[in-house]
Amino acid sequence: MKVIHAPNVGCALYEGIRYLKEYGMDEPSRNGPVKVAPNPVVTLYNNPCQRVLTDPVRDANPFFHFMESLWMIAGRNDVAWISRFSSGIAQYSDDGVIFHGAYGHRWRHYFGSDQIEVICNALRANPQCRRQILQMWDPIADLGMEGKDFPCNQSAHFQVKHGRLEMTVFNRSNDVVFGAYGANAVHFSMLLEYMAAKVGVPVGRYWQVSDNYHVYDNVMTKKKLWGLADKAPDGYHTKTYPDPYEWKEIEPYPMVKDPEKWDRDLHMFMENGAECYGYNEPFFRRVAVPLLRAWNTYKDGDKRAAIRELDACSATDWKKACTEWLTRRLTPSVTSGNQETSNEPTTSPTGEATP
Repeated sequence: MKVIHAPNVGCALYEGIRYLKEYGMDEPSRNGPVKVAPNPVVTLYNNPCQRVLTDPVRDANPFFHFMESLWMIAGRNDVAWISRFSSGIAQYSDDGVIFHGAYGHRWRHYFGSDQIEVICNALRANPQCRRQILQMWDPIADLGMEGKDFPCNQSAHFQVKHGRLEMTVFNRSNDVVFGAYGANAVHFSMLLEYMAAKVGVPVGRYWQVSDNYHVYDNVMTKKKLWGLADKAPDGYHTKTYPDPYEWKEIEPYPMVKDPEKWDRDLHMFMENGAECYGYNEPFFRRVAVPLLRAWNTYKDGDKRAAIRELDACSATDWKKACTEWLTRRLTPSVTSGNQETSNEPTTSPTGEATP
């Protein structure tokens, strides 16, 4: 079993692509040829809050990653809200209204209780407990069924180790580019930080266990992503490709100050967005609202004004990623097709990516 030790998602992406380039096996799939790791792959994030991708070749849409994570923590499964940030995500809904396997809905509503609250309450009462499993896979509704959207991440185990909340996520099928080191790294690290605040302990390590770990050949070739393998750890050692987190060019912004106020602000944000002025938590006032205003301005057609909106964002990592993503779209030749609105259009709410 391969274990990738990574300080953050950017380093993990480079190492993962290099591993598949060297050891991946060619196999067919329903979405075209793939390179698959010979065995399950474990990714260990030592600094999971360093979750933002800034690589211009990968060109990840940070607005989509950020907003989808909040949509999940809010327990939503509706197509309408999240479709504002990805033009292609609605294709994964069976009825155009809701997503069958939406993680957030399964975390907070689907199984008859709010699993997040149950887990956090249990760990506050007994930090030594090892039975706190967040479930996403439903064997009755998912196993043997047909549909467009089934959870790829099946469950997550939370435990307090050395005074910190740690998380191990188990994934049945992980696209390295759009899933493991794209949406999943953001979704689950934000979930971990949120739950750590509710438990009352610092954030610990994040383990991702990926059973079928793969990339799609046509995506790698079309987007010229195989070259990212050259930025794997050897490159860092020579400082040819400096990690912006390691070099303190960017830093994570704390998500949660007061969990109760944060929950209220999240509800307001989902309902009223940037039009509400009653936010208490700095994260919403200084990060979420500026990002949403920038996105809305971008969608209105003024990219330069959208970049100016980001001046109000206090999270240097999200600010950098969003500014550079928008700047690349000032030059039409940089983008093509549906990348103009989002280059994550083929990632479903459960992290399954197709070309």
